[in-house]
Amino acid sequence: MRRLQCAPISPTKAIRKRSAQPDKCRRTPILTQKTEIRFTDLVASLPAAVPFVGPETLERRRGKPFDARLGANESSFGMSPKAVQALTEAATRGSWYGDAESWPVREKLAKIHGVAPDQILVGAGIDAILGNTVRMMAGPGTPVVTSLGAYPTFNYHVSGFGAALNPVPFRNDHEDPEALLDKVRETDAPLVYFSNPNNPMGTWHAADVVQSLIDRIPDGTVLVLDEAYIEFAPEGTAPALDPDNPKVLRMRTFSKAHGMAGLRIAYTIGHRDLITGLNKVRNHFEVNVLAQAAALASLNDPDFLASVVAEVARGRDDYMELAERLGYKAIPSATNFVSIDLGRDGDYARAALQALDAAGIFVRMPGVAPMDRCIRVTVGNAEERRLFADRFESVMKTL
Repeated sequence: MRRLQCAPISPTKAIRKRSAQPDKCRRTPILTQKTEIRFTDLVASLPAAVPFVGPETLERRRGKPFDARLGANESSFGMSPKAVQALTEAATRGSWYGDAESWPVREKLAKIHGVAPDQILVGAGIDAILGNTVRMMAGPGTPVVTSLGAYPTFNYHVSGFGAALNPVPFRNDHEDPEALLDKVRETDAPLVYFSNPNNPMGTWHAADVVQSLIDRIPDGTVLVLDEAYIEFAPEGTAPALDPDNPKVLRMRTFSKAHGMAGLRIAYTIGHRDLITGLNKVRNHFEVNVLAQAAALASLNDPDFLASVVAEVARGRDDYMELAERLGYKAIPSATNFVSIDLGRDGDYARAALQALDAAGIFVRMPGVAPMDRCIRVTVGNAEERRLFADRFESVMKTL
């Protein structure tokens, strides 16, 4: 693949040569049958990959749908009926752009959390907010710290903006705050990612541990505290909100407990200067009319949210009992999924995953050792849990 070096040109030549690139611009051409696509060097260097292979893709590969979809940590309990009604009514306004400021949602969230609306930003899922946070804080070569095996979409954004990932290992199936801090100090990273409770293991740290991490973040570094599963966690998991602290962004979502993964809406709470920075780079119309209407209605239906949290807790107990009965260990979880330790290595767990896929059950597993000894199973409804239990027991007898 040949490389093009763009040399400086005079203003006169620039008028004649409309295709001239800025001084010292470098492009990597990709040859096709008809022309060259002049990707940036960064894009040309990236793998043709996405963070996840979705269940729909897997269903197309296997030629039929799954009987139970328990791999993406979606909610099997749907949305609040009030949210469904609000979404249906909002469909008549689908020809409009969504409120660029998501003001009604932010105003409601501000009242719930006891913060100001201008300390909240609403985005198209935590994934979009993560991307804009990386864009805001990290450029090519910038060191960024995370945990090895943590949420891969964060890594996807870091790589996509050319920054340098500096991962540290989990410790005893938990993210390791001390190791993260050590790596931040070592690299002088401006950005560090930490989730509590975490995905893919479902484990969590108490609020005092998280607060200690926040308190020790160096000046000039921002902690991304991903709390996507916080509604499912026990009391005492989340430290008090302090949006006057410029060292932390708290990220929460409507995808999990609120059951709106397909609508793509989430929010972050942070210092006004951080929110202003995110507003400089975000797509201002990314949160659509339907998502905003449904989210606001769901916030006004706390009883539904409580019922989902209670059913998920029952489902986690079902999985714990199932694992124990079959001679495996379920990792205690504060999320809407449970990781089941199969007691061997990643190859064995992958064989179990493939066997479950063939049996019509979609689940996932952690991507790195030693956590890849587990499979990760979303808490489904009662029928989905029954299907998983029956087929899990059956396929494990064949391995």
